[in-house]
Amino acid sequence: MSGLQILWIILGVLLFFIIIRWGIRIVREYQRLVIFRLGKCIGAKGPGIVFLIPFIDIPVRVDLREQYLEIPNQICITKDNAPISIDFLIYAKVVEPVLSVIKVQTFLGAVQGLATTTLRAVVGDIVLDDVLAKREEINEILAAKLDQVTAGWGVKVTRVELREIAPPKEVSEAMIKQMSAERQRRATVTEAEGKKAAAIAVAEGEKQAAILKAEGERQARILVAEGFSLALEKIFAVAKEVDNKTMTLQYFEALKALGASPSTKYIFPMEFTNLLKPIIGNIQGAVSESPPPEGK
Repeated sequence: MSGLQILWIILGVLLFFIIIRWGIRIVREYQRLVIFRLGKCIGAKGPGIVFLIPFIDIPVRVDLREQYLEIPNQICITKDNAPISIDFLIYAKVVEPVLSVIKVQTFLGAVQGLATTTLRAVVGDIVLDDVLAKREEINEILAAKLDQVTAGWGVKVTRVELREIAPPKEVSEAMIKQMSAERQRRATVTEAEGKKAAAIAVAEGEKQAAILKAEGERQARILVAEGFSLALEKIFAVAKEVDNKTMTLQYFEALKALGASPSTKYIFPMEFTNLLKPIIGNIQGAVSESPPPEGK
């Protein structure tokens, strides 16, 4: 084998490795290759194996994964002229690989610069109290304004997160005093509400007790009245069955009891004498009708 043939073999092997090295690229799932052929963009390729023309096609890799930017502390002036320090995070990803390469040099740096100016513009339209209280609303406004610009770069701003908001020292001290006063107010209100509830409960208990007591007394009076009524009915029923003779005997029994004691004086009312007249007459009639004793 001549030296010329060996040279051609060596050149062929080198050419083969050059083609392998420059002509074949493996693109991962989260990447794309933006191909420039003789300086002209012919589009994005991938994922998988991509074949290029060595020394003619120039590839640019683009990462499609979501990336974040950490924006350092920015001093902003609120609508009520209060200086405030804010740092935040921006999350963005490439949605159009070709635009992200041909429209902006480094989209992360561009987004960072845009975010600082946009933050100052947004905070400048909001008073300090709203900046501290409406964090989520500011996040949404920032994300919307950034996305309007980055859409032309093929970049999507997914979200913005305000991480720390540091108001001036005097404002912080005033806020601490305000929070302390608010806690004291809530404690006072809670204590007053507890006392009110306790007083209502006590009054309600006393009311129920009075109602139960009155109900018990009413039932007792009803039972006493019913007892008296039953007693009177019983007395009236017995009185209807008593005749004059029985009443007379009762009077005699009473007189006998009165006469048992010494120095007793008898006072007979007129009604009593009237009662005795028929009794005496009955006795006389009985005596006259009785037969005489034997031997007389």
